[in-house]
Amino acid sequence: MRKSTLLYLVIPFFFIGCGKSGPADREKEEEPPLPAKTVEFINPVFEPILADPSIVKGEDGWFYGYGTEDDWGDGNGNRLVPVIRSLDLIKWTAIGNAFTVKPQWKSEGGIWAPDVVVVNKKYHMYYSYSAWADPNPGIGLAIASSPAGPFVDKGKLFLSNDIGVPNTIDPFYFAENNKKYLFFGSYSSSLSQGTYAMELTDDGFSMKDLTEKVKIAAGDFEAVMIHKRKDYYYFFGSKGGCCNGAGSTYNVRVARSANLLGPYLDKDGKNITERGNGTLLISGSDKYAGPGHNSRIITDKSGADWLLYHAIDKTNPLVPSGASRRMLMLDKINWIDDWPVIENSVPGNTIRKGPEF
Repeated sequence: MRKSTLLYLVIPFFFIGCGKSGPADREKEEEPPLPAKTVEFINPVFEPILADPSIVKGEDGWFYGYGTEDDWGDGNGNRLVPVIRSLDLIKWTAIGNAFTVKPQWKSEGGIWAPDVVVVNKKYHMYYSYSAWADPNPGIGLAIASSPAGPFVDKGKLFLSNDIGVPNTIDPFYFAENNKKYLFFGSYSSSLSQGTYAMELTDDGFSMKDLTEKVKIAAGDFEAVMIHKRKDYYYFFGSKGGCCNGAGSTYNVRVARSANLLGPYLDKDGKNITERGNGTLLISGSDKYAGPGHNSRIITDKSGADWLLYHAIDKTNPLVPSGASRRMLMLDKINWIDDWPVIENSVPGNTIRKGPEF
């Protein structure tokens, strides 16, 4: 055939996100298509709400996101830990709820700030069970064979009164050297409050010893996340008010340590077990209030690190239910002199190149 008669065909492939589905439908889903190598995006990457996000990559190639129990104000009532998924951290689709039945080991409260991780080839969800101003909140565990759920509750790990630490919420799992740890803790004026770490049993189902805990940070922090990079462990924690609409003052601060259990020092060399310390990573801007409670860091194919967290648009701060409209945000982390930095220390608000996968 002559060159002049050749036809060159370009066939586009489109990724179509799945809608909501039940557990049975999820088991039948095929392998996902590959996303484009790079995508441009602008925040937010998901709305109206994915508060206190936790992100995990499933064995099926999708990223799954989980958030605090919330009423999105769309007439569907409380979402019992909403689940969303994406191939590129940018285009997210809601696929249902993690729980079909609310855990019953506590009489009142909501399921807050889940942390989902893979432990022994199962998906473990460590979650908070608390109400506002709860005198005795706690942390529980649920397990699933698929990141889409459903998660089956295994009950409580402990209540605040069991360990002598007020406001025990915001769990975070970290494993190293054949040991598993749970970090936890939230705001309180009590001198005994703060972020603590305790060792889990080998299966991750319970605590080894409820009397053995290590204080990591003071009681002006919550939403702990630990990230290991090179020779340091990095503490990411949120300060300020999370949930007051446009008036939210949440911000993320960091510190680092040569040892997992501390001491963690900020850039000025100050120990974060003392109130008022921590180096600023991200805070509110003219457009967004209360950026905070970040996920684990996700590293893309190029080696770039990305942080997902929630923030509130000041011009549209609430959903019809009255809940703060805590949207899912995405920003790149740059490492300067072995410290994490987000451009301008505020949520990104321009079109930018996204992660590479």
